[in-house]
Amino acid sequence: MATTTAPVIKHRIESIDILRGLVMLIMAIDHIRDFFHAGHPEPTDLAVTTPILFFTRWMTHFCAPAFVFLSGMSAYLAGTRRTENQLSIFLVKRGLWLLFVEVALITLAITLNPFYNVLILQVIWAIGGSMILLGLLIWARASLPVIGIIGVIIFFGHNILDHVDPGSISKTFAWRLLLSAQGFGAYYPLSANRGILMAYALLPWTGVMLVGYVFGSLYKSTFNAARRRKILLYSGLWLLLLFFVFRAFNIYGDPAPWSVQKTLSLSIISFFNVTKYPCSLLYLGMTIGTALVILSLTEHVKNKFTSILIIFGNVPFFYYLCHWYLIRIFTVIVFFAQGFNSSQIVDPKQPILFQPDGMGFNLFGVYLIWFLVMAILYWPCKWFSNYKKTHQQWWLSYL
Repeated sequence: MATTTAPVIKHRIESIDILRGLVMLIMAIDHIRDFFHAGHPEPTDLAVTTPILFFTRWMTHFCAPAFVFLSGMSAYLAGTRRTENQLSIFLVKRGLWLLFVEVALITLAITLNPFYNVLILQVIWAIGGSMILLGLLIWARASLPVIGIIGVIIFFGHNILDHVDPGSISKTFAWRLLLSAQGFGAYYPLSANRGILMAYALLPWTGVMLVGYVFGSLYKSTFNAARRRKILLYSGLWLLLLFFVFRAFNIYGDPAPWSVQKTLSLSIISFFNVTKYPCSLLYLGMTIGTALVILSLTEHVKNKFTSILIIFGNVPFFYYLCHWYLIRIFTVIVFFAQGFNSSQIVDPKQPILFQPDGMGFNLFGVYLIWFLVMAILYWPCKWFSNYKKTHQQWWLSYL
């Protein structure tokens, strides 16, 4: 009698997938707003923002920190199935793959410029670069406490540089790449019409990944679940307390102090308007603190909404890549639907194609497009999630 082999169902930690799925969905709102909000008002500029506009931007602040932190946790969990050498090689290889994807695929999706006049280094670059550094630490036989100490020093200490004048070194490529990307990135020209936009300074995000790697040890099968939830909850609350106290008194941790404004709503916006580029300690405390609390409280939560989040959280890289290209397909459709012509595809003032002045909608239109993008992506993400759970091909570890 012939025997059949049942597909191997891979075990996943649902609370991690819930959080990852939530931040992936929220993240898309910010990217859609970047492309479709008419006039492109800056949400963090107190002179022009509104509460709803600021909130639309502010809630997406939680995405990159959670994404990088969870990548660190996933790296630790991947190590439970590998030797140290295998894990270090895997992390370096996957990091290099992510760098390639960032430069070749995501830059193209954002700009639609096949000549790559600007190479954009965003969150995938931060994850890939941090993964390589983590892999090198593991290759050097750094223990879990040593990795944790290095991560904590970077996490809590990198804002010391706000009070140091680096002088001419701040203009070097290495400094901009590793430590400083003020505003939305530091632009480094490679030639007259080509350059690199370094939106994410690497080392602060590496601190986030290293700390996430250590927290991944809480999910070992031998670790007490109740104790894990308590550690996650108290760690998150402690980070949130640090954020509120340090922010209230402008003690340390953010280069842009808050101040009382002419209205209560603007004062609140000023308080929560922390620095993302490069990520400040208070930005990380606010966001990762919240993420840890969510991880603690969602271990046994199961309902229709969390089931949807798990679908997206199972396939974050697949979703991330697909959502960029789907958004850009919509921009091309809207471009022509709103009456723009081929002579306006290229704007000499910017490297991003199909983004002329006057194109777009109000915030309500932005949210409608976001809902449409999520609805379209649900089914391919569900299919790929099921595929990954029941297949063992080596390349699935890179997606």
